[in-house]
Amino acid sequence: MTDTPLKLFNSLTRSLEVFEPVHPGEARVYSCGPTVYNYQHIGNMRAYVFADTLGRTLQWKGYKLTHVVNITDVGHLTSDADEGEDKMERMAAREGKSAWDIAKFYQADFEQDLARLNVQPKQHPRATEYVEAMIAWGKSIADKHCYELESGLYFDVSTVADYGRLARAVTEDGEGRIESVEGKRNAADFAIWRKTPAGETRQMEWDSPWGRGAPGWHLECSVMGEALLGFPFDIHTGGIDHREIHHPNEIAQNQAYCCTNGLDDPKNSGAKIWMHNNFLVERSGKMSKSSGEFLRLQLLIDKGYHPLAYRLMCLQAHYRSELEFSWEGLGAALTRLKRMVRAIDKLRGVDAKDATKEALAIVGYDMKFKFHLALSDDLNTPVALTQLERALALKKVSLPAQRALIEEMDSVLGLKLFDLRIEDFRIRPADALIEEREVLAALARRKEARAAKDFAASDAIRDELTAQGVEVMDGDPLGWEWKLG
Repeated sequence: MTDTPLKLFNSLTRSLEVFEPVHPGEARVYSCGPTVYNYQHIGNMRAYVFADTLGRTLQWKGYKLTHVVNITDVGHLTSDADEGEDKMERMAAREGKSAWDIAKFYQADFEQDLARLNVQPKQHPRATEYVEAMIAWGKSIADKHCYELESGLYFDVSTVADYGRLARAVTEDGEGRIESVEGKRNAADFAIWRKTPAGETRQMEWDSPWGRGAPGWHLECSVMGEALLGFPFDIHTGGIDHREIHHPNEIAQNQAYCCTNGLDDPKNSGAKIWMHNNFLVERSGKMSKSSGEFLRLQLLIDKGYHPLAYRLMCLQAHYRSELEFSWEGLGAALTRLKRMVRAIDKLRGVDAKDATKEALAIVGYDMKFKFHLALSDDLNTPVALTQLERALALKKVSLPAQRALIEEMDSVLGLKLFDLRIEDFRIRPADALIEEREVLAALARRKEARAAKDFAASDAIRDELTAQGVEVMDGDPLGWEWKLG
């Protein structure tokens, strides 16, 4: 069973490939991190649930994992084409704070969201820590691959083989969404270094051979990936939007730095496998940060949803499929998670260490085999979840064996089933008019009234709670007595 090879979809070759590590027994992964100028919307967070599931699967398969998720605290302009205003500078001006304080605040919020989603800790290097290394990188490739304009240093994409193969969207006119700058040799050429315009001063700027300014966005991932993981490393992940511009530019820089040839050999790109998660789609238009109250994890919590319900929602779809967000869908995921937690109750005092190998083999072989096959098939988490639910429903089996099986599955899916309690789902919405202790006290009085067959008093208490936004769920098969709704 454990010999089942892990197959992953490589966006560069557009094919499933068996994972074969560069360094035996190790897995080195780089995931493009956020630009910390604002809160992260839940569409951003899907990428990190996917990357975390990948990392957990690699660890489960026995690999020693090194996983880097960078923090972009400088060098990213308003659009993915690296044009427009500087995101950090713009938010600093809007909030009346320094760009450094903006980065610190929003990085902390991002890391809090990761913890809420039970994303395992990763290395989080910041771009500002590597500016000198970026300048050195630029100097090493400038003579053969770059040219200077008034606005900065630009990379000439015609100097590397197979530019744009990852995106497969290059035409004779180049990539249309790249910034239009007078004097560029090719439409797809991109900035290695952005010079501060004459008469302007930025909060984040450094001296370089090409003038005072800031590095281009694409450069940081190349520099940090090489510094922390070494070329070539195993896997590079990101959202599908990165596949079109950011990652092709990163690959071109890697080729220039390593003096490598074309991309028929994927490792010449800097990573052997490139993986991309698809979009989270939300039909109401609130996904955009420009819409005001955009969908962020805190908003889900404010409305009474446990954050792990969102993790489960992500796992219910394959990472390469679009995932449509709706409140109904999130509610269904929450109910599914509650059922899983309820099924755990009989196992809470059980020690999985008491399970015998014989019992594990008899009880879990079929489920564990199918679970393993699902994850080995390009992280097919929807099928893996069905095997977890089969394991939760086991009857007439050794409880230690059942717990051991479920613990192993949950270690990969990351739902924290044995850590969750009924009380954890009683999240008080931000607009609730009543405290939890008041609800519990009222329910205790109601229970006494019902025991005394004083149904008028029982109904009166229920009506009081309803008026304050509390739904009392008599006869709830899940065993939840109430919820704030």
